[in-house]
Amino acid sequence: MKDPRIEKLARNLINYSVQLQKGEKVLIENFGLQRELVTALVKEAYAAGGYPFVLLKDHQVDRSLLMGAQEEQFNMMAEFEANVMRKMDAYIGLRSGDNISEQSDVPDEKMKIHGNTIGKKVHRDIRVPKTKWVVLRYPTSSMAQLAKMSTEAFEDFYFNVCNLDYAKMDQAMDSLVELMNRTDKVHITGPGTDLRFSIKDIPAIKCAGRLNIPDGEVYTAPVKDSVNGVITYNTPSPYQGFTFENVELTFKNGKIVEAVSNDSDRINKIFDTDEGARYVGEFAIGVNPFILTPMQDILFDEKIAGSFHFTPGQCYDDAFNGNHSNIHWDMVNIQRGEYGGGEIYFDDVLIRKDGLFVLPELDVLNPNNLK
Repeated sequence: MKDPRIEKLARNLINYSVQLQKGEKVLIENFGLQRELVTALVKEAYAAGGYPFVLLKDHQVDRSLLMGAQEEQFNMMAEFEANVMRKMDAYIGLRSGDNISEQSDVPDEKMKIHGNTIGKKVHRDIRVPKTKWVVLRYPTSSMAQLAKMSTEAFEDFYFNVCNLDYAKMDQAMDSLVELMNRTDKVHITGPGTDLRFSIKDIPAIKCAGRLNIPDGEVYTAPVKDSVNGVITYNTPSPYQGFTFENVELTFKNGKIVEAVSNDSDRINKIFDTDEGARYVGEFAIGVNPFILTPMQDILFDEKIAGSFHFTPGQCYDDAFNGNHSNIHWDMVNIQRGEYGGGEIYFDDVLIRKDGLFVLPELDVLNPNNLK
């Protein structure tokens, strides 16, 4: 029996997230074979008058390729995929899998080859700036396990999150966008965190179901050399197949000068990827009312209600602060009371305390008003 929730999600992705128009081409890339949603997306693309193209990949196969990766080979792969991506008007990236640590034993130098070829030449240079795109996960038993939920309960949670009224959220975000665009100084406090930086003249961008599903954040970037202080992230953060915990970063004039975690050697190797890896490319505030706890999946965790993320690495073109890097690592701090609390100040005015907005014009973004 067909699940109507899958059909609704496919309809939203095609018509709302990428707004596919008649005659436009959409690439549906699926890591992990999820026939139901891919098939539904193909049907919805045809219904919209578009032309769907499908690229199927597998995490275990991808690991095998990476283990023996040579730069010449991956440049050829990037050229092939880039030629396809250039012809696309839209892109839907569907990610699923049984093991989030599938690439944990891939050597760093092999991961760098992937980042410098397919990551850069296909996605950062073409897909992100030149297509209408959205990326999402698909519920699996392994995701349910990470969320500490039964498979059925997680599926219900997933479709509640992914099929919420993003048009309502989009409108509610306007007040926060306007405030951030007027703001110079940001001060964030909390357990193990006392961080100051400027966002002056860097645009604030709302994310309400256009680029990510699930969604629910407003992002900008700090002025590159303005970040000073310390931040302690209180959520586990998977990156390159390893889950980092208890990450503490110390900044001086924008640069990470000290990084400690449950594997400090490993995290510093990541920050030594290139010069930009030790600077921050994104500051974002999470507001999704249905996502309350971390599940080691950044597409969900960065949207947690009452959270913010502070991202070493590459900035976005539409919130440009001049930082370039082959990494973009969203790490999350939850400021709700049960996670230790915390405050965000804009130009010395308290705007959020313990995960709840305190200014009247921002109350529309508190969880009870977004459900």
